[in-house]
Amino acid sequence: MPSSENEFVILGDTPAAAAPTSPVTATGVREAVKSAYGKVAAGESSCCGPTSSCCAGPGAGADEDALVRAFGYTEVELEALPDGANLGLSCGNPGAIAALQPGEVVLDLGAGAGFDVFLAAARVGNTGHVHGVDMTREMVKRARGNAVEFRKRTGLENVTFHLGEIEALPLPDASVDAVISNCVLNLSPEQDKVWREIGRVLKPGGRVAISDIALRRPLPAAIKADVEALVGCIAGASLLEDTLNMMRDAGLTDVKAETHDSAITAMLDVTDPLAQKIMAEIPAGTGPSDFATSALFSARKPA
Repeated sequence: MPSSENEFVILGDTPAAAAPTSPVTATGVREAVKSAYGKVAAGESSCCGPTSSCCAGPGAGADEDALVRAFGYTEVELEALPDGANLGLSCGNPGAIAALQPGEVVLDLGAGAGFDVFLAAARVGNTGHVHGVDMTREMVKRARGNAVEFRKRTGLENVTFHLGEIEALPLPDASVDAVISNCVLNLSPEQDKVWREIGRVLKPGGRVAISDIALRRPLPAAIKADVEALVGCIAGASLLEDTLNMMRDAGLTDVKAETHDSAITAMLDVTDPLAQKIMAEIPAGTGPSDFATSALFSARKPA
């Protein structure tokens, strides 16, 4: 594991323990997530939880662009986006490792207001297509509105937003070249199903580039059961090794995870109420990054 927050670690074929069982029901998780992110989409909340700045870092909503710039998104990319596409919900930059090419079909899981969808659409061009799936009706409505502005700015008409759950994707088998996602899989109460769906919709030889929160070690029970921490991208995260095993079980190969602890520091400032709640529950002398990290997961479907 890294000795400083700026180190990167590549994880591969390591044994994994059994995936932890969430104390919250799958239905309860989905409803909590829909409610929290529906408020974000409607402008009633700045980020994941009712009091947390979580994904948007210090002063939630104050400068969402500053957070994504820290993850490597460029000014040129951000300037091309429709206003309101970036809601500050990122925990990494999946496009940095996706290597998208003109003409490819891409799927973004948990597309939100369309942030990564529009960036991917610019890369694949009009000969390609990008599908965004989100289970929050308010988010899909906002994304479709942003798509109108995106067409005006770029002339591209290559995005489609679907209302649906990432555990049951509304796309055919073997229909996409690449699957991307940004800080979403940790919100699913059935992450093994999500990975199986990813394996199903990928074309042979297709690839995965997913940024998500992952655990280095199990969270204290009080945090694991906290709904605010769950919708705040922390409590629902799986252990790194468990995620790698879920990827393999879905039939994916070349499975890797690149970790970057500094993203947790960017997301959870010490003045953030959720960070303070976590600090109160974890052992003295430790911090959130001792338990959680941002990981870029990559893999391929055999050709």
